[in-house]
Amino acid sequence: MMKPVLKWAGSKYKIIDKIIAVLPEGERLIEPFVGSGAVFLNTDYREYLLADINSDLINFYNILKEGGENFIEYCSAFFIPKNNSEKEYYRLREKFNSSNDIYERSALFLYLNRHGYNGLCRYNRSGEFNVPFGRYKKPYFPEKEMIYFIQKCRRSKVEFVVKDFRETMKEAKNGDVIYCDPPYVPLSATANFSDYASEGFGLQEQKELADLAKQLRRKGIPVVISNHDTEFTMQEYEEARIIRFQVRRYISCNGANRNYAPELLAVFYVAPKSSIELGINWFNLL
Repeated sequence: MMKPVLKWAGSKYKIIDKIIAVLPEGERLIEPFVGSGAVFLNTDYREYLLADINSDLINFYNILKEGGENFIEYCSAFFIPKNNSEKEYYRLREKFNSSNDIYERSALFLYLNRHGYNGLCRYNRSGEFNVPFGRYKKPYFPEKEMIYFIQKCRRSKVEFVVKDFRETMKEAKNGDVIYCDPPYVPLSATANFSDYASEGFGLQEQKELADLAKQLRRKGIPVVISNHDTEFTMQEYEEARIIRFQVRRYISCNGANRNYAPELLAVFYVAPKSSIELGINWFNLL
């Protein structure tokens, strides 16, 4: 399995085997919330439509895809000991927030991702990146992962777009498979990490996503959604097959509080007969 280029809260790398086990074959994989791209990197579809509302994220992916090895070299210039200090971090963060140069901004996006606290991607209400300095001894430069990403883009037909999940899912047609990794429904009132873009993602959006999945299922287009296992999600995903499991949380600043959290995969399509052979524990809620 290949790790993503970016550190990302909620990255699916650690549960990629569970996701791959339920994704059916198809011509194109659509991801309305591409995030770290872990599913894209570790699947083998002929085509991909990868979307997100975070323009910095999508611009970074497009620049890396098109810029190739030259962009990797440009990014590496920011990963020097001098820049791993609080003073330089905040100077470069300010430069990122004021820059209109997409190429420079994309390289700084990677720098901030690897030098900022816990790999968070967070913006204030003015749309400014506001993650504090991470204080890492030696931030990792993901050259190997960037090279793999470029090679993956060359092997498949890959399109990265800045689009709302509603627009993206409405583009689905027969032969497509959709995997959704939305900002999760919070487990508690103080556990909402949905502000990875300046726009939020509330319960109304969660309901709309579930409704779209139901509509697409009826059209014969498979949809798989990741989320927390809560009463709300169980109600909204009542037409899906549910796979429950526990995932270790790494977003807390206190290592002692990095406990396991209940998650689920909601599978909006008819389970293949081979599911039993794969060892998948299905809970048919139909």
